[in-house]
Amino acid sequence: MTRILIADDHAILRRGLKQTLVDEIPGARFGEAGDSAQTLVLLRQQAWDILILDINMPGRNGFEVLDEVRRDFPRLPVLVLSSTPEDQIGLRAIKSGASGYLNKQAAAEQLVEAVQKILVGEQFISPLLAHKLVADLRRGTDRPRHEALSDRELQVIKLTAGGKSIKEIAVELSLSAKTISTFRGRSFAKLGVRNDMELARYMQEHALL
Repeated sequence: MTRILIADDHAILRRGLKQTLVDEIPGARFGEAGDSAQTLVLLRQQAWDILILDINMPGRNGFEVLDEVRRDFPRLPVLVLSSTPEDQIGLRAIKSGASGYLNKQAAAEQLVEAVQKILVGEQFISPLLAHKLVADLRRGTDRPRHEALSDRELQVIKLTAGGKSIKEIAVELSLSAKTISTFRGRSFAKLGVRNDMELARYMQEHALL
């Protein structure tokens, strides 16, 4: 029996993922979580064969959850899902210990292929992501400034560049406005930008929006 935990804050998407997989993986049993906290609770209640993790759920940052999973459940493979293009955070997900990365717009066949590969101990890496991994190795230390950002800092500046205020970001991420200001200030310093206009220009130049 294959046990699959699907963690995503959209019930309709969880249902769609489950239906796609149940037809291709006979005898599979599923668990569902709607946020980061529930995901960690279910992981501790029973054993799972794979975690399908939405990286942008409410509450704790998905990369923080991935770090905790890697620490507390090192043998559990994780397939990261996101609506963000893979050329933006797919490489970060793999480097953080995910066994694969898949955009939510991907075809159902890709989801099935990814899960089946990961269940037998392989990684699922698309041709585009493989190209980025090779390019990253060749680039060595000549890396763009945003790669020095933490996962939370990157999340905050993306929301900032998207036009959200500190207060709005604090509510969305369930953090204090003071904490968001700290992340924002550190991010600006690392990127070498002085204001929102320079931030937006940097984000556009590096295809981060």
